[in-house]
Amino acid sequence: MGLFDIFSKKKKETLDQGLEKTKENIFSKLTRAVAGKSRVDDAVLDELEEILVTSDVGVDTTLKIIDRIEERVARDKYVGTDELTRILREEIAELLTENKSDDVEEFSVPEDKKPYVIMVVGVNGVGKTTTIGKLAHQFKQNGLSVYLGAADTFRAAAVEQLDIWGKRVGVPVVKQKMGADPASVAFDTLNSAKANNADVVIIDTAGRLHNKINLMNELTKIKNVMSKVIPDTPNEVLLVLDGSTGQNAFEQAKHFTAATEVTALAITKLDGTAKGGVVIGISDQFKIPVKYIGLGEGMEDLQVFRRKEFVDSLFGE
Repeated sequence: MGLFDIFSKKKKETLDQGLEKTKENIFSKLTRAVAGKSRVDDAVLDELEEILVTSDVGVDTTLKIIDRIEERVARDKYVGTDELTRILREEIAELLTENKSDDVEEFSVPEDKKPYVIMVVGVNGVGKTTTIGKLAHQFKQNGLSVYLGAADTFRAAAVEQLDIWGKRVGVPVVKQKMGADPASVAFDTLNSAKANNADVVIIDTAGRLHNKINLMNELTKIKNVMSKVIPDTPNEVLLVLDGSTGQNAFEQAKHFTAATEVTALAITKLDGTAKGGVVIGISDQFKIPVKYIGLGEGMEDLQVFRRKEFVDSLFGE
């Protein structure tokens, strides 16, 4: 077994542990639903529907999954209850593929886009700044040079927190005084990164849900200013959502996707909660790929999302 295999095994163990509460919640209910039954019938499917909805998969996505399983049952004529988890894994993995949640490379960026610019959005308290710090760490571990931009200038704590992460990870943080123009911070960050031949730029933005129009205008201004320094940036708009909030994360996703063009999702705080199903629902409802998932406090606990491993951990034997 090589180093890569050991590394992958460690990642899978972290994933298993992070999703343990969701898995226990689903399996305990599923076990009761199929008790005394030998085949998947309407009663089992009704129970499964309730289990998925209460695991924060969401009503619309749950109905899609149930429809798929009904098709399998009708096609195969007889499906035993012992096959149910396998079919669930297969259908949800396929659903995630349709939602563009294909596996991505481990913390890498396209070589032809340098610096690769990521603008990070999300409400305060979802783990946005922490996710940025962990991302910077993972990119640096992969040999990439990273610049951080503290464009959340409306909260002194946000700038301070990003600065602490920058020192901890060992990457430069570009900042201005409290209340400065966020677009100006982004402008300075990209200029510094460009001058120093950096590989990755990560821009933090204000996480206020005060007014959709104001938010939209602010994010649009930041994007316009960045594209003047480096054309066609940002390359990625990453929305950070708190998985532990369940259905509230859906509302946040709705708000931010209306305010700006979100291209990828990071779903945090999946450990310690039974709401891991939210990853499936949000990916399906918004057709935006899940790129990263947060499974703990450690810097290594932010993982690249791998749909097969995720589904296996959630519905494994």
